[in-house]
Amino acid sequence: MHWYTGHTGYDAILTAAFVFAAFVIIAGFFGQSSYGRFSSTTLGFNLNPKFGWWLMEIPATVVFAVAYLSGPARFEPTSLVLAGIWALHYANRGWFFPLAIRQVPGKRSTFNVSVVVMGMLVTSMHGYLNGALFSHDYFGRYGTQWLTDPRFLVGLAVYLAGFALLVNSEAIVRNLRDKNDPGGAEYRIPYGGGFRFVTSPAYLGELIAWTGFAILTWALPGVAILLITAGNLVPRALATQRWYATKFPDYPTDRKALIPFVL
Repeated sequence: MHWYTGHTGYDAILTAAFVFAAFVIIAGFFGQSSYGRFSSTTLGFNLNPKFGWWLMEIPATVVFAVAYLSGPARFEPTSLVLAGIWALHYANRGWFFPLAIRQVPGKRSTFNVSVVVMGMLVTSMHGYLNGALFSHDYFGRYGTQWLTDPRFLVGLAVYLAGFALLVNSEAIVRNLRDKNDPGGAEYRIPYGGGFRFVTSPAYLGELIAWTGFAILTWALPGVAILLITAGNLVPRALATQRWYATKFPDYPTDRKALIPFVL
C-alpha cells in the first residue's frame, strides 16, 4: 500500500484519519460512546436513536457521492463496482438500520449528540477518502484487471461474509422486540446465528467487513476505518459482555465477547 497520493488535501485528510484512529483507540480504554445501553446525559443532550443514527451516518452517503462524482474515472467499471460495495454497506448502515430500530414507547432519547458530532466527522472523512480514491484512482490501480486480482477477490469474500453476519445479527436483535408489542421487555438474551458463540456478533461482522474492505481496496483509507471501528467496538463488546452477565443471571457462560473461543 502507498501512503502519499501527491494530492496535498487528500493526504492531509488521510493523515488526520489515522490521528483520529489513535484517539479513538486510546479513548476506548476510558469509556464507551454514549448511546444505547451505555447512554449518558453528562456530555450534553440526547437525540432519538432513529434520528441520531441517521444523522451520524448521512455524510457517508452525501460526502461520498460528491467526492465520487467529482472524479474522472467515476464511470469506469471497477470504480462503479467499488462504489456499489460502498452503497450496499451504507444502504444498510445509514438508511435501513436506523429506520428499522424498534423503540420502547415513551423511552427517553438515548443517542448523545457528542456521538453524532464525532460520528459525522468520521463518516465525512471516510466518505471523502474513498469516494475520491475510487473515482480519481490516484495510484492507477483500479483498471478492469483489479476485478480479477486475488486481493480484490479475497477481500470481497471476506467483506460479504462479515456483512452477512452483521445483517443477520442485527435482525435477530431487532426481532427480540415484537413490533406488535413494543411495550414488552426492552432487553432479552438473543439466541441463534452468531449469538451461539459471541455476545456481539454484529460488531464482529462489522470488523470482518471492514477488514475485507481494506483488502479489496488495498488502500490506507480502508485501514483507517478498520482501526477506528476496532477502537470503538472492541472495548464496547467487552463492556456489553459484562453488562449482559450482570443483568441476566442465566446468561450463557460459554459465550465469548467478540471472537469465538478466544475473546
